[in-house]
Amino acid sequence: MEQVYIENKTFDKTNFKENPLSKGVYENCHFINCDLADSNLADSKFLTCNFTGCNLSLAKLHKTGFQDVKFKDCKMLGLQFMNCNEFGLSFSFENCMLNHSSFYKLKIKKTTFKTSQLQETDFTACDLTGSLFDNCDLLNAMFENTIVVKADFRTSYNYSIDPEINQIKKAKFSLTGLPGLLMKYDIEIQ
Repeated sequence: MEQVYIENKTFDKTNFKENPLSKGVYENCHFINCDLADSNLADSKFLTCNFTGCNLSLAKLHKTGFQDVKFKDCKMLGLQFMNCNEFGLSFSFENCMLNHSSFYKLKIKKTTFKTSQLQETDFTACDLTGSLFDNCDLLNAMFENTIVVKADFRTSYNYSIDPEINQIKKAKFSLTGLPGLLMKYDIEIQ
């Protein structure tokens, strides 16, 4: 099947369950209130695109390319970002639901997660150097062999990050977040 090249197009309230998105390259495109749940986005590339108010839950991301992509107000449950094409991989998330997603082993330095739900999200062996977690809910998110050097967690909550099995040098935490760093010691902080 031939791939398409689409540039500077806005998709508004499109239901891609009924009309699947064509495989190809999408550059500087805007997806607004679109339904991409369960869509097959494999082998497609999204360059400098914006997704606003979209549902991408359980979309297939095999070798999907995201370069300078912004997700805002999106529902993105169970996404396996670890299957994405890692070349130039860069994105940001604002007010998104990313529960049960996986960033396993990805190098996504300086990624911004703002006012997002990241419950039970897998960051195992991920490089999050310099990333910003601004007002995010990280309940049961997994951090193991994760690099969070210079990452900022000061306004986030419900995280549990073991300093002994993660690289946390120069990471920023608030005093209220200390229990999330000391949880394994079963101590009471008041």
